[in-house]
Amino acid sequence: MTKREVFARNSSSYPCHCHDKKSLEIYMFIDPLCPECWALEPVLKKLHIEYGQYFTFKYVVSGRLANLNLGRKHNFEKSQELWEKTGSRFGMSCDGSLWLENPISAPYLTFIAIKAAELQGRKAGIRFLRKLQEMLFLEKQNVATLDVLITCADLTGLDVEEFVCDIHSDSAAKAFQCDLKITSEMDVTEIPTLVFFNENIEEEGIKITGIYPYEIYVQIMEEMLEEKPVRSEPPPLEIFLRHYHFVSSMEIALIYNMNVQDVERELKKLQLKQIVEKVPAKHGAFWKLNTRKNLAR
Repeated sequence: MTKREVFARNSSSYPCHCHDKKSLEIYMFIDPLCPECWALEPVLKKLHIEYGQYFTFKYVVSGRLANLNLGRKHNFEKSQELWEKTGSRFGMSCDGSLWLENPISAPYLTFIAIKAAELQGRKAGIRFLRKLQEMLFLEKQNVATLDVLITCADLTGLDVEEFVCDIHSDSAAKAFQCDLKITSEMDVTEIPTLVFFNENIEEEGIKITGIYPYEIYVQIMEEMLEEKPVRSEPPPLEIFLRHYHFVSSMEIALIYNMNVQDVERELKKLQLKQIVEKVPAKHGAFWKLNTRKNLAR
């Protein structure tokens, strides 16, 4: 049984925007340091590919800043244990040794940086968040340092000079405070949490906390739409990789309804053609587009 609540939309802080006249808006409450938010990535990708014509995502940056900023050793050890358990359980690798080798004791700048990236557009913000998570969970980089955040911005194609200015601006700080206000008003106390709203502002939303099988999220969409949505087929695997550039075997397995062994068998064929490269990780493997090979095509 999912942990879900009916939620009344009664604040001007979070009107249903329903961009491009899409029927649903999904508020995704995230903590960039939360391994379960990282583990939810395959589900979000699959939702976007199969039913993206029905909804828009709004990421709301949340988290337990008070706890994280304490910097106590036992918090780091608990974080290491949680990361390792999450990586083993969901197959989205995250290396918990970061918390002993290069711990993040003050993540406030990380949160602000995500809002600064979003000032260059919603898609830019999403790209930045994904790259930040990769650098954190896979490369064990301290994403609370300005140098790492600038590298992340550069790798995701942001205007770096503008990004640095925005990190220190009132606009990014106010955007983060707005996210914290929405988190409080929606009574979100656990991360990750998704809240589904339809286009009728008078109707209640549905809030679901944690990670559940993909079918649960589709069922909630059907309830909100009051009809069975038309499912889109995923693109050919090579096209998918050209779009996302860096993905895990687990993500591909979920999206294409395959087991991991079959996924890696198909990817090895693309590897032999030098289209992709395999990136071993602590729990499972990731695959990235061979940039040099593809630029030559």
